[in-house]
Amino acid sequence: MKGARCESDKCAMERRAYPPGEHGRGRVKETEYLLQLREKQKAKRIYGVLERQFRNYYGRASRQKGITGENLLALLECRLDNVVYRGGLASSRQDARQLVRHGHVTVNGRKVDIPSYEVRVGDVIELKEKSRDLVRVLQAVRLSEGRPVVPWLRVDLDKRRIEVVAKPKREDIDIPVKEHLIVELYSK
Repeated sequence: MKGARCESDKCAMERRAYPPGEHGRGRVKETEYLLQLREKQKAKRIYGVLERQFRNYYGRASRQKGITGENLLALLECRLDNVVYRGGLASSRQDARQLVRHGHVTVNGRKVDIPSYEVRVGDVIELKEKSRDLVRVLQAVRLSEGRPVVPWLRVDLDKRRIEVVAKPKREDIDIPVKEHLIVELYSK
């Protein structure tokens, strides 16, 4: 995982006009398939999801009513590790994943240690009492104080508490992914 660098403007894949590696400059033609595959790989890396999980998310998104690409991003946004990151309790999705995995997070008062747990509207995510003053949590809270909160979450950083108030909409998701290319890739 490259981490936050590939989410910023400094991502090597976005800056260079050619693919990485010894033979990268030789290739001239960017096929439609290549563009679609890159979008899928970008989304997988951003959310830290493996191929089979991603394919399962796509299957669920395609069975739901509405636009498949937007449904896919909404499902990925509703993962517990992503909500902990979006709420400002972790400095990265990887850090949030580890917080969840190590049992520091509760959902509606119950310990949940599965990063892919899907949160629903009305769920309350909190850090355990002993975990609220961890150094990495304090750093993340300090870093996220200036960051705008996504509109589908209600966050109380002092109590280390996040409440899901709505389902995420596409305009609320600031991920630089063209989801229609992912849908085109899977619908072949």
